[in-house]
Amino acid sequence: MTDYAPQSQITVLDTGGQYTHLIARKVRELGVYAEVRASETPATELTDRKGIIISGGPASVYEAGSPTMDPAILEDGHAILGICYGQQLMAHLLDGVVEKGTKGEYGAARLTIRNLTSPLLKGLESEEPVWMSHRDTVFTAPSGFEVLASTPTCAIAAIGSDAKRQYGVQFHPEVVHTRHGMKLLRNFIFDICGCIEDWEPRHRIPVVEEKIREAVGNRKVFFFVSGGVDSTVAYALCLQALGGDRVHGAYVDTGLMRKDETEFVESVFARLGATAFRVEDARDFFLSKLAGADEPEQKRKIIGEAFVDIQDKVLNSGHYLDQDWILGQGTIYPDTIESGGTAKADLIKTHHNRVAGIQKLMEAGRIIEPLSSFYKDEVREIGRELGLPNDLLDRHPFPGPGLAIRCLCSKENEPISRLPDGWLIPVHSVGVQGDSRSYRPVLAVESLHHESATELINRLTVVNRVIGLIGSFAPLDELSVRRSGLTAERLDRLRAVDAIVRRLSVSTGFESQVWQFPVVLIPLGTAARPDSVVLRPIHSVDGMTASSVPLPIDLLNQLKAELLEVSGISAIFHDLTHKPPATIEWE
Repeated sequence: MTDYAPQSQITVLDTGGQYTHLIARKVRELGVYAEVRASETPATELTDRKGIIISGGPASVYEAGSPTMDPAILEDGHAILGICYGQQLMAHLLDGVVEKGTKGEYGAARLTIRNLTSPLLKGLESEEPVWMSHRDTVFTAPSGFEVLASTPTCAIAAIGSDAKRQYGVQFHPEVVHTRHGMKLLRNFIFDICGCIEDWEPRHRIPVVEEKIREAVGNRKVFFFVSGGVDSTVAYALCLQALGGDRVHGAYVDTGLMRKDETEFVESVFARLGATAFRVEDARDFFLSKLAGADEPEQKRKIIGEAFVDIQDKVLNSGHYLDQDWILGQGTIYPDTIESGGTAKADLIKTHHNRVAGIQKLMEAGRIIEPLSSFYKDEVREIGRELGLPNDLLDRHPFPGPGLAIRCLCSKENEPISRLPDGWLIPVHSVGVQGDSRSYRPVLAVESLHHESATELINRLTVVNRVIGLIGSFAPLDELSVRRSGLTAERLDRLRAVDAIVRRLSVSTGFESQVWQFPVVLIPLGTAARPDSVVLRPIHSVDGMTASSVPLPIDLLNQLKAELLEVSGISAIFHDLTHKPPATIEWE
């Protein structure tokens, strides 16, 4: 409801960064209302703002057609903070110099602060862990700007002009992996901009429920639920806002889910009191559609369109396609931002609820997504306020396309290549580097050291992911990529190893120490054992960034022993790569 939101004190100018809305959300967490606007918004529309933040983005400021901003904003006295591309854009529009760096800087970095008395950096320590995602860099700061900080790779990692109240940072203070990022934002928002607290997030549930009632009107809502946190919380919100007789649901068993998932989903919705709930068995349908698919975007689009086909079947069977019904979804904000949901954001991956069939329903005004402005941690908070059980809310996120994007395929038999740093595995995975999508091979090494993996990623442009060898039946030189598809046999193999990982993670307490623990099957092995397993434990808050988590030695040894006993498994690896440069899922 627009009359509930106060006037924006802070505007985030969107230059296409994957973290644009995360910046606005972090400002709101500080109690200050913030909005996101296009980067080219005229200065005349922002005169009453107390501060401007310029987001990161995937482009290069020196290239034609790259996102820009009204230069008048830099001259009208606003307090300004440029982040990543935002710092580069400020420097470019003034008289600084921005060029491509000698190597990229992705993930964790060590910041050395030169001026601890800077209003932006006060309260920080002389050495700070920060999160980077860039290759371009500011080589010469604009006149009147002081160089405030640097890293071993980036000589100008922060700049500032106290007189102008304008600052830039090459790192991302909005992500959780920048240790004192919120302190930096607090310095900017309150001390530099002079904002006052005007936003109380606890009021969001009544607002969302009112928006649900406004959007639905006199119609009813039908949900296709996964049993995960997002769709269940969205369902519960609609249930509370509209009542049980107006909210129906169905769970589609795609054959791409984890072991015993269908039984768990049925138990969750029984506890919710969802009486109008059904299970649709579509296992054979999805597997037939996915036969021969190996490329990530192809798999996601096939799954998305298959969901639409099944939706049509279910909706027709219950007259849900009548104008009296609309479709509800548990889409959260990272789903839209990573699918190019902001004006200039690069496509990282197509989410199953953003394919053409769903878009048509959206254009017809027959979709409601109550959580599309929220991040995963906020969704969990909403669920707790609604009284949902912890065994649901504390579950690790699970992707909508299911095991299909954790079971990688190959159209050809291919050898692996020995490099000075390890083995180049011709299995491509999706990454996000400099806010852009990458799709590159994987580097396998014998070490399990995260720092050396980060150094390799920053130095080698041919890969976007580094995996460390935990154990193998044969030397890596004897393994090769095997021609393979999404078959029932391989999915059952993945289900078996995933169940082992989940059981051991829960029994050792490791499950509660990580945000998510994807288990990936890759077609690397021998004729007798054609697949390998990659373990991907990560820590995150909202899925926008993530750090790879080391495995405790006792758990690692247990996993090695049990997983290598699974039929068809040749080797076990640990994904040592942060996000960025790798996405959480392999695809």
